[in-house]
Amino acid sequence: MPMTPSNHDARLLRFGVFEVDLDLGELRKNGARIRLQGQPFQVLTTLLQNSGQVVTRAYLRETIWSADTFVDFDHSLNTAINKIRDSLGDSASSPRFVETLARRGYRFIAPVESVTAGDMSARAQYTGTRAGAPAPHGLNSPAALDALHPELHVPVPRRGLVRALFALIQAMYLIFYVSGLAHLHDAERVATSFLPGWRALFIVWAVLVTGAAGIPLRFYLLSAVAFDFRKMGGTFRRLFPFVLVLDQLWAIAPFLLLPQIGVGLAFAATAALLYVPFSERTLVRLAYQP
Repeated sequence: MPMTPSNHDARLLRFGVFEVDLDLGELRKNGARIRLQGQPFQVLTTLLQNSGQVVTRAYLRETIWSADTFVDFDHSLNTAINKIRDSLGDSASSPRFVETLARRGYRFIAPVESVTAGDMSARAQYTGTRAGAPAPHGLNSPAALDALHPELHVPVPRRGLVRALFALIQAMYLIFYVSGLAHLHDAERVATSFLPGWRALFIVWAVLVTGAAGIPLRFYLLSAVAFDFRKMGGTFRRLFPFVLVLDQLWAIAPFLLLPQIGVGLAFAATAALLYVPFSERTLVRLAYQP
């Protein structure tokens, strides 16, 4: 089976947040080594070097399993593929990396970046150039080597920055809640000036109840991201429906300041706040990948 020349000559293969170092025989995720050795690593390397192409089971048997080895090949190959998927967080039913082709073989379907020895040397030379020198473009530039998020398909930012932005959003809502509860009489005055009877009372109670419920929620999210709770991704996904409802209700908070800021600014602030819960979800997905 012919191999893609760039992949065949490469010493480092990148896909998403993962990379395979062929010289060291390592699989890494965001720079952290993932344990994958022996035949599973060889199978992964073969799939990467033939990314986008069908790698048949017969080809894998010829190149990885020697003819004089008496093993259950089908069981060994299936075990190797399962270990690869476990290491990459992939699944056979909805593959993002390794696709199974029934009775034919396997295909690596994610984009793969190949870094040859020449590319790595050029990058080292670029790193050593003086400040202010023009940056090279093309495949050898550091921008081209940035890892992409496997789901969002954007360059993976610094986790510290993402967590800080998420914490600032939680602090913003805490200020909203405390301010709303502290000026509950002002909220009642504004509500009664625009809404009759029980509707104004409903607004006041909504501010009271959601503010009281939102304060512990924001403290929990703030402490979780501050201490870098590793299960934050799954926890936030379960909390998101409640967070979404709460944030959408508080998106109309600028209208409580209508006499001070006017209708136009109130609508603009509300439109921005309507998007905030979705930006929270994106920040969590960036910082806490599954």
